[in-house]
Amino acid sequence: MEHNQQHNKRNQPEDKTTTTATATQKRKRKEVAVFGNYRNYYGYRIGQNLEEDPRLKAMKKDWFEGKDCLDIGCNSGVITIAIAQKFNCRSILGVDIDDARIQDAYWTLRKAVRSTGAVLAGVAKSTESKNVTDIENHEAESPKKPAGIDCTESHHVQEANLFDIVSFRKGNFVQNWHPGENTSYDTIICLSVSKWVQLNWGDDGLITLFSKVWRLLSPGGVFILEPQPWSSYYSNRLVSETTRINYQEIKIRPEDFQDILLDKIGFRMVEDITSSASGHKPGFNRPIFAFWK
Repeated sequence: MEHNQQHNKRNQPEDKTTTTATATQKRKRKEVAVFGNYRNYYGYRIGQNLEEDPRLKAMKKDWFEGKDCLDIGCNSGVITIAIAQKFNCRSILGVDIDDARIQDAYWTLRKAVRSTGAVLAGVAKSTESKNVTDIENHEAESPKKPAGIDCTESHHVQEANLFDIVSFRKGNFVQNWHPGENTSYDTIICLSVSKWVQLNWGDDGLITLFSKVWRLLSPGGVFILEPQPWSSYYSNRLVSETTRINYQEIKIRPEDFQDILLDKIGFRMVEDITSSASGHKPGFNRPIFAFWK
């Protein structure tokens, strides 16, 4: 009798709620950001007690105001949008390898516009539907000043045109992303991306990144780079077989980046702007450099 009861228990179907919860937990454990494309990255980096990303404190308004800008590895677009709002750039494009992060970025953009209450409902609605198509189908165009926008006008006007100033594109910047012909940028930012470039595409990928940034910058343009420390590479070396192999082959360390950018790539000057970016959460006190072309 006891044997039959145990046999029946083994053959009883599992509770669907328990099964679903277990499956969800397994999926969460398996989620690995091979390219550093973490969901809610800014949530655990910035924290809930800060009004803005501390890195914005290290950036100067004249690097962005009235300028065409590019954000490499924009993730969910928090920094991209914050720069547009705080510094009144003429245009800023965020590029990320992960389509899901680009969709998150457009959601963040819509949320930012709604929170300001500065955009007419009809404009926001029409632009929102347009952005979904833009993610996959928008052709890269040369950054240009939207008609009727004066980036020196009031903050209210800048907010009202946020949809025209900020855009996002899915693309692998290192391997195959290209802007429109004759496109150049006044300012390019690359924050906590270099490690993932090296782990996935080795030293050659890093040199490609730096060379491409150089080509896309206008004369006198600024490249803002936040490299991760070498110690952090070890923690992520096993996210894929590719990263495991590349980790063992990396010869260019983060402490070598300045020499590479100045002596080999051709940047003429560098400024360490780290000290201005105070208030980071533990583990994110990373150096930040500004290089001039």
